[in-house]
Amino acid sequence: MEAKRVQSVVGGEIMRFRHGIFKKVMEMYEVIIAMMSIGIVVRGIAPLITDKWFDPAVVVIDEALHYAIPLLGGHHGANEMALRLFNGGIVHQSVITTATDATGAMNVESIARELDYSVTNRKSTNLINVKFLNEPVEVVRLVGPKIVIVDDNVAVLSKTTGRELILGIGSRKGVQKDVVCDAVFCALHKIHASLDDVKTLATADIKSNEKGIFSAAEELEKPVALVPSSLINKMQVVTKSRAEKVGLIGVAEPAALALSNLQELVLRKTTYGKVTVAIAR
Repeated sequence: MEAKRVQSVVGGEIMRFRHGIFKKVMEMYEVIIAMMSIGIVVRGIAPLITDKWFDPAVVVIDEALHYAIPLLGGHHGANEMALRLFNGGIVHQSVITTATDATGAMNVESIARELDYSVTNRKSTNLINVKFLNEPVEVVRLVGPKIVIVDDNVAVLSKTTGRELILGIGSRKGVQKDVVCDAVFCALHKIHASLDDVKTLATADIKSNEKGIFSAAEELEKPVALVPSSLINKMQVVTKSRAEKVGLIGVAEPAALALSNLQELVLRKTTYGKVTVAIAR
């Protein structure tokens, strides 16, 4: 079976195509390999695409295993996966279309990933990646304490670890501790962070009796902050939530934002079974 061959090289889980599959996998996985017509994939993911910094990487391969085509998130894992499929002997050719990779030039995202850093001012990558097409761009490391003022065409990379992340947690009633723990680790893995990077878990005050969340926090050795509903509803959230039914604009995203220093989401609300997780810094 072709899917088994792919799995033998890149690992992961095999899921059969069915109605609603794209929504599920877009929420759960960092990299998706779709073995089907590219037209089906385009129509399936189009309504779900939000932001290249949050969307998963998507690679399409044909059932005859001729081509691996990065469709979404070329600089965020798709190009790398397509090359793995080619170098692993799964496909005959990887079709790379992002300008920097196609011409052999570097790009900001790849440099940050190799150094285990994150891009602080993400808009800068557009200008710098264009510059990479014509000439190398110098990478400079500054050791503080310093104050640095940069223009729009300077990318600032910050260390991935030690960020004091706030994990916003939402859940269905009666959720089990293990389900919450699994969701936390999946979310952290998606942004290449670890439990050591987490300062606290945050949830809405209406979850004060949700034993699964508190039991998970105890096992993870992290505190839980209950954010008042009045503060929850003052936050500017990105993703709609079912919590509107109980008078809240959301749980995971606004709870994380309410306690974060920068009030910046590094992971939008992502669903893992009965648990939703959002991460802010």
